[in-house]
Amino acid sequence: MDSSRIILFDLPSRPPNKCWSLNSWKSRLLLNLKGIDYKTEWLEYPDIKPRFVEHFPKDTEAYTIPTVLLPDGKYIMDSRKIANHLEAAHPSPPLHLDSPYLTKLEAIIPGLRDALKAVFMYLLPKRLLNEASLPYWYETRSKQLSMPVDEYHAEEGGDKAWKRAREILPKVTEMLKENEGPFFLGKTASYADLVWAGYLLFWQRLGDDVFAELLKATGDAKVHEDLLDAVKPWSERADH
Repeated sequence: MDSSRIILFDLPSRPPNKCWSLNSWKSRLLLNLKGIDYKTEWLEYPDIKPRFVEHFPKDTEAYTIPTVLLPDGKYIMDSRKIANHLEAAHPSPPLHLDSPYLTKLEAIIPGLRDALKAVFMYLLPKRLLNEASLPYWYETRSKQLSMPVDEYHAEEGGDKAWKRAREILPKVTEMLKENEGPFFLGKTASYADLVWAGYLLFWQRLGDDVFAELLKATGDAKVHEDLLDAVKPWSERADH
């Protein structure tokens, strides 16, 4: 291992393997934006806990991706904690973590996740996850939902899910329009842009059909497409 480089732990996809997780995208986009040297170590879902269990407190409730291993041997788990650390260690260009847009976005996304979880929980194992992660996915998500994933999708997916999303997504659209884009702060990129771009990239990876549905539900697809174009210099590196 090159001890001078950060290691970003990420979840692999079916071939061609590249980043898909919205939370991993936040950290990957951040590293690319700041020009920080790193390499990716890919972990299937059942391999996450065994890889990290010795490096975090015994009372850690969940082991998650993204996690980074710093050159000094310290592990940091959770995309926001990673952002806080890297902003302090590499302050330029700034992430504007105090932006009110980030605060608003972080308040919106949990509701959006709940609105559409019947869609993405159903499609992820069918379109992106490798065979090694499928048993883990179905077992843990069925436990979260208190019913099989496919059954939950049949009850809460489709038009019902997208109707819920259409009540939330236009709020993000209006935020992006306030300063005339392409970023939330206008011409200045911030962590809020990485958070939202990661969300859009996740749906883009999930499939053209659902990505088109998501953009339609925003009320103005162009402002979101403009953001993706603006972050392209930092999203192109997705496979290593």
